[in-house]
Amino acid sequence: MGLFDWKHWLVLLLVVAVLFGGKRLKSLGSDLGETIKGFRRSVSSDDEAQPQVATSARVQSDTAQTPLTQSEQAPLGH
Repeated sequence: MGLFDWKHWLVLLLVVAVLFGGKRLKSLGSDLGETIKGFRRSVSSDDEAQPQVATSARVQSDTAQTPLTQSEQAPLGH
């Protein structure tokens, strides 16, 4: 019989239903569902786009490791 007793949830649900009404709660639920679907689509599209970024980063790091020619190297002496 703590804070999460089933009776507390029933009273809370009843208060929310009285305050907002059934029609408003139904539209709120459908809006929330559409929001979650949109979020999942954006996350999955970000996951598909991420490997392309990693590939381009790998190409840049590979080109950075190419050895310098004799004329491009700085002299080591003071």
